[in-house]
Amino acid sequence: MKLLFKQRLFSWFDSYDIYAENGSVLYEVKGQLSWGHCLKIFDAYGNELGTVKERVFTFLPKFELYLGEQYIGCISKEFSFFRPRFNIDCKGWSIEGDFFEWDYSVLDLNGAQIASVSKELFNWTDTYVIDVVNPNDALCVLMLVLAIDAEKCSRAKKG
Repeated sequence: MKLLFKQRLFSWFDSYDIYAENGSVLYEVKGQLSWGHCLKIFDAYGNELGTVKERVFTFLPKFELYLGEQYIGCISKEFSFFRPRFNIDCKGWSIEGDFFEWDYSVLDLNGAQIASVSKELFNWTDTYVIDVVNPNDALCVLMLVLAIDAEKCSRAKKG
């Protein structure tokens, strides 16, 4: 299952549309006014499905993931010198990727690929292609991609 993750060009808060391969909107992501990033995920009918919420007052960035109101895990940035690294406490998954965090894979405990994520260059806004092996994992993978993108945006604003 392929998803096209596209940030909206004109938006006060982080807003994204997530498209299926056929061009239909699967998810809509709306940023909320809060301390740190708070991203709400909705289906095509406007039903709230999940939330990615940044925890504030942590040494390194950390994002909590919720399906509905249920906490399912978190992703946090690890201290590293040369290559950004993330620790995932969700479903036993891990992330391996390149230096720029534009192309990476989400892996299960056995190293099998859950999803691959690649950034399309030369677009006006952040645009990613997310290839998910099992469609049932699509929402959780989307939440990880949102958290990593939010961390990169925060880092870019500071630097």
